[in-house]
Amino acid sequence: MSATSLAKPRMPIALYALTAGAFGIGTTEFVIMGLLLQVAADLRVTLAAAGLLITGYALGVFVGAPLLTAATSRLHRKTALVALMVIFTVGNLTSALAPNYAVLMIARIITSLAHGTFFGVGAVVATGLVAEDRKASAISIMFTGLTVATLLGVPAGAWLGHAYGWRAAFWAVTVIGVVATAIIALWVPADRGDAAPVKFFEELRGIAKLQVLLGLLMTVLGFAGVFTVFTYIQAILTTVTGFADSAVSPILLVFGGGLVVGNLLGGRLADRRLTPTLLGSLILLAVVLGTMTFALHSKAAMIAFTGLLGIAAFATVAPLQLRVLQKAAGGGQSLASSFNIAAFNLGNAIGAWLGGVVISHGPGIGAVTWVAALVTVSGLLVALVSVRLDRAQPYVSLDRGACATGHA
Repeated sequence: MSATSLAKPRMPIALYALTAGAFGIGTTEFVIMGLLLQVAADLRVTLAAAGLLITGYALGVFVGAPLLTAATSRLHRKTALVALMVIFTVGNLTSALAPNYAVLMIARIITSLAHGTFFGVGAVVATGLVAEDRKASAISIMFTGLTVATLLGVPAGAWLGHAYGWRAAFWAVTVIGVVATAIIALWVPADRGDAAPVKFFEELRGIAKLQVLLGLLMTVLGFAGVFTVFTYIQAILTTVTGFADSAVSPILLVFGGGLVVGNLLGGRLADRRLTPTLLGSLILLAVVLGTMTFALHSKAAMIAFTGLLGIAAFATVAPLQLRVLQKAAGGGQSLASSFNIAAFNLGNAIGAWLGGVVISHGPGIGAVTWVAALVTVSGLLVALVSVRLDRAQPYVSLDRGACATGHA
């Protein structure tokens, strides 16, 4: 057993504190997808306009991740995490009180500003809590909060929205934010002396590398495919497949279960063989999206494919995140990690926009699945180019910035 393995517990309690924060953020990001029809009707906007609330959130993450990383770069990481959760909570409170569409959009953007930097800094903290051979699993455990949010938080929010109005869901997320802030403040350890704040421009130099940029691009394209479909999953299930509105929440539970399985599986496999897991997960995602086209009019098949989509989508998360961290190793991990979260959400924004275009301007809602598959295939092509450029070069340890003996 290595000295590193002895020095660091396999999965410390602080990691689950990060999971609690991820649960809150995941709930507020995804809950509105089960409430688009209610929000559109209450605020008197079109379904496509309601979908832009998802696009606005995702773009807020994309812009907020580098900006807030820069703003908090002189803070210790625990302090930054607590401050980000406060911003998150205030944003959700504003969403619950929003009197109109414009205020709701602004509130969603405020909430989103904390998202990218929280997951970016949180991923760095998570990998610093465990041994070298558990880093992908640590990332996946933190992201389990996101998947459990989809499994439990999103269906519960959809139920609250249907029973008590969509604002009730945001009141519930506000309470979650308060609790998660307290848990992080109590359980996440203060930075060690060797974890001093890093200057923003030093981190910026760390990500100005071709392989880091290619990693960000494959993240954007991979998740653009996911959200071309998932943004409009409620409408697909009800208007194309023929499910009743009351069936949406149980089906979202199936999707959430798939996310949990895919997230943990992707982390476990990426710890063993990162590159094959990265390529395999993108291939699986493209295949699931493409073949879902043939299942749209079968209720049983759509339930199964909704679960498969969850597995395929989040099997990509840990390998994509860890690859960017490795390629930025030696300096710039926090910023690179935050940029990759921004890349996930830029993909979300592009997917939500693209799905809206397909629905509003043709060829129609039934075509979003094969369009999404083509987008994900483009991400796979970028990944293949990136892997080809590796030339079997050794990666850099995330702990010390020294060359490791393994390969990505």
